[in-house]
Amino acid sequence: MNKRFLLLSGWVMIILLIACTPDEKIKEVTPPPETELKRIEDIKIGFSMDTLQEDRWFKDRNLFVEAAEKAGVKVEVTVANGDDVKQVWQTEKMISEGIDVLVVVPHNAESMAAIVERAHDAGIKVLSYDRLVRNAEVDLYLSYDNEKIGILQATAMTALVPKGNYVYLGGADTDYNAHLMKQGVFKVLKPYIDRGDITVVFNQWTKDWVPEVAKTNMKTALEVNNQQVDAVIAGNDATAGAAIEALAAHNLAGSVPVAGQDADLAGVKRIVEGTQNLTMYKSIDDLSERAVELAIKLAMGEEIQEDRTINNGKINVPSILLPPVPVNLTNIKETVIADGFHEEKDIYQ
Repeated sequence: MNKRFLLLSGWVMIILLIACTPDEKIKEVTPPPETELKRIEDIKIGFSMDTLQEDRWFKDRNLFVEAAEKAGVKVEVTVANGDDVKQVWQTEKMISEGIDVLVVVPHNAESMAAIVERAHDAGIKVLSYDRLVRNAEVDLYLSYDNEKIGILQATAMTALVPKGNYVYLGGADTDYNAHLMKQGVFKVLKPYIDRGDITVVFNQWTKDWVPEVAKTNMKTALEVNNQQVDAVIAGNDATAGAAIEALAAHNLAGSVPVAGQDADLAGVKRIVEGTQNLTMYKSIDDLSERAVELAIKLAMGEEIQEDRTINNGKINVPSILLPPVPVNLTNIKETVIADGFHEEKDIYQ
């Protein structure tokens, strides 16, 4: 029995060793066609934009297209002009026509969630450009640190006006960036408010970022406070300019400090003129070039190293946030002019 047992055990061991021996032919099997990497020249990026209303978005579109052409990829750009239904329809069309990756600047951070799901159903990854799509499984978010923008705005303004009545004119309530900026602003203002040094006498969103809405809000702020306003923080340069128009009607333009953001040409010119004190410069060159680079990586299935994650209400979205730069009268030449964002002759004409 012992001999038979040992013999049987020996055969079992031999069989196991044979079974575990690597089959050289298996190594020669090529991957299925669907796992092959795309060629860069075959990639088509769909770039869905909310609007071209502000000066900066023209720059975004043109620089994005230039960067795509330089990289050797095709790009299709659509502009929704602030229309949610139109933006959904445009992106649906691009998805059905066979783009390889979708880059989207949402007009409404919530309504574009369905498009992210639709893109994923088609095997297309989504990069949220400068504005974060809410409540969706976005693959990547690229923007500037919008909370930091608010922090820098409020820090500069409290240095100029450490005590007094503040007006806050936020951006569009549907734009998540506007919420992040406001969060940064009030993070700085809170201790001043708690001490009683600063009172926020007016705090309102600007529907769809429309300057006329901001002007109406600023008029209301001045009326209900008997023109006793000491500082204004605005969501961007367009809303800052509208606020300055309302201030000018009461001969207060230039005497009430105003902060904006985007470094629009009009905003920078107002800084030179003395009616606006601060804007926030976000290099669109860096943003657009990085967006194209990351879109290509998403399309090719390459790994991307994010800086951090930001919760969009559904997931922690992998995010890459670029640093904003404050611009005031002292550093215009070293920032927007040095980078070629604006021409010196256009600012100081």
